[in-house]
Amino acid sequence: METDPPFHEFYKSLFNKNMEEKTPQTINKSDKELVIVEECELPLIDLSRLYLSEPERTECKADIARASQEWGFFQVVNHGISPEILEKMRSEQERVFKQPFDRKTKEYRYLNFSAGSYRWGTPSATSLGQLSWSEAFHIPLSDISRSGGFDTLSCLPSTCYLRLNRYPPCPLPLEVFGLTPHTDSDFLTILHQDQVGGLQLVKDGRWIAVKPNPEALIINIGDLFQAWSNGVYKSVRHRVIANPLVERFSTAYFFCPSYDTVIESCREPAVYRKFSFREYRQQIHEDVQKLGTKIGLPRFRV
Repeated sequence: METDPPFHEFYKSLFNKNMEEKTPQTINKSDKELVIVEECELPLIDLSRLYLSEPERTECKADIARASQEWGFFQVVNHGISPEILEKMRSEQERVFKQPFDRKTKEYRYLNFSAGSYRWGTPSATSLGQLSWSEAFHIPLSDISRSGGFDTLSCLPSTCYLRLNRYPPCPLPLEVFGLTPHTDSDFLTILHQDQVGGLQLVKDGRWIAVKPNPEALIINIGDLFQAWSNGVYKSVRHRVIANPLVERFSTAYFFCPSYDTVIESCREPAVYRKFSFREYRQQIHEDVQKLGTKIGLPRFRV
């Protein structure tokens, strides 16, 4: 049974359009013009320092703040999650994605997930450059709390969610992204990835390839944190490059507030007007429907 999504069949018109143009399609001019430099390591934060002396704690917090301002990304070690748990999650994730495609799309309840949890590709794509060559399970925290019997979590008005990602081998790695360039629309994201690599982010006007660290979790600032910090902490544009030979797995936890939470800059003069998370999500949805892309925070500048 076929496990991969039917990318070629479903997006046949995009592939045909690309062939008719006879030359490789430009993925995204603004993204392609950014120079890619060598692979680098993100700032590394040892969270165990938060349990040491006051000077150590102060220095650790300063390092986190500095990385959030200068990079918008950093990685953490000694985070309290055992390697055994992360490896178990990775193996279970692989097992789930190896299920037949039809089962993943039609029999989601065998995993005790909500309807619509399984997603793949980019339904709104009008060109190959807008297509993400990936599949994912989008799991709200409410699903996790229900399946695990965590009644306290189920009572919280949270919109947090876990996303299990798989990036199948892609035959057109120069024309299609594993995940298209974007910023995260949440407050904070925690990422665990395998050692295949492919994550890139913009730093000083250049795309930086992130070197995987098997012991670390990656943290990145989301749009809401940037707005709340009045632009001090950066929600940085990032993407995943498609790999022609091997599959890639990652797991991301998106920390989001309730929909009615109002995001307001913490200092004056404010760079952004205040808005609710619901309003922000609705604006993104409208922009994607009308323009084919997310505009994000620039819509809310004062």
